[in-house]
Amino acid sequence: MMEDRIGAFVAHGRIDMLLSDTGPLAGMTFAVKDFFDVAGLPTGAGSPDWLASHAVPQASASVVDRLLNAGARLVGKTSTDELAWSLNGENYHYGTPINPAAPKRIPGGSSSGSVVAVAGELVDFAVGSDTGGSVRLPASYCGVFGMRPTHARIPITGAVPLAPSYDTVGWFARSGDLLEQVGRVLIPEWREPATPPRFLIADDIFEAAGSAVKAALAGALESFGPAEHVVVADGGLTAWRDAFRIIQASEVWQAHSGWVAEAQPGFGPGIRERFADAARLDSATIAEALRVRQGIRERLDALLGKDGILLLPSAPGAAPLRGTPAQELEAFRAKALELLCGAGHAGLPQVSMPLGAIDGCPIGLSAMAPRGHDERLLQLVGTVTRLHG
Repeated sequence: MMEDRIGAFVAHGRIDMLLSDTGPLAGMTFAVKDFFDVAGLPTGAGSPDWLASHAVPQASASVVDRLLNAGARLVGKTSTDELAWSLNGENYHYGTPINPAAPKRIPGGSSSGSVVAVAGELVDFAVGSDTGGSVRLPASYCGVFGMRPTHARIPITGAVPLAPSYDTVGWFARSGDLLEQVGRVLIPEWREPATPPRFLIADDIFEAAGSAVKAALAGALESFGPAEHVVVADGGLTAWRDAFRIIQASEVWQAHSGWVAEAQPGFGPGIRERFADAARLDSATIAEALRVRQGIRERLDALLGKDGILLLPSAPGAAPLRGTPAQELEAFRAKALELLCGAGHAGLPQVSMPLGAIDGCPIGLSAMAPRGHDERLLQLVGTVTRLHG
């Protein structure tokens, strides 16, 4: 069993599981976020109280079975933020995995262990989950590729829910070619794109990310060739973020309020306050947020059409330093949500590609495609790998 010096794996999740030595992923190793069930191993969801109050699953999540049947070897379950309700990768109970690309900085969450296992070359690829950016943001922070597929296109059965109308399976790899290869296994009924892509650059989202991000990704944008410049959120990104937070919190509370009442878990800072806020939401506030979400969905569908690829930053900067004061870290997280929540609201696929750097730290460029056009993105990242090395 490999040594883990970067805190990628959870103590209760080490395993060596191989079902087949043939298949498209034969010879590959992978890890899975400790939010997905693996038969015979506990599911901890980043919470010692969850770990203590739930039985060991007897069946694995469907995504785990699919990868094992494709010949990949599972070597462990990885760290996650508490109940996956964060974007930082800092777990009050278990600590913070080390970002191999920038050891003095946070790795991003909630799929923190999965991303550092890939970035640290402990595995070939890893599975995470993405609700509000928990694959795309860590991918940017750690300098790897990260894919959020179309909502519900890949079954997420056997995973702990967070906000089901946003939750997706996601995965990380160090190359676009491997990211695509894993996608060909996970995505049912793979469909080859019939038309060339039409590239769009999200001017307002780049403006929100700031001048350093724009400069860091300018060369990468040029490599995609001619593109139309567009304003994505004509009503402002803050309204998009606020609607996301309200709907997410309402769904988290619906999913877990019964367990919270029964188990009385000792949540860490940040998570404790989010659960308290969720308990106070009223139906009118939720209804208005859902109305805003529908408008966002219609806006993005109209913008992308059937062939559009929207290019946008994956993060508002390099990963924050470890030990950043809580208030400052929360402000950065809020800014990140503004950039990331659109795909979740509209159920669209988005991939983060490691194509820039700020002060020697990675920064990702994202590409978003129309609903159900995951194949177009995954073929794009394969091309990007060959162009950029």
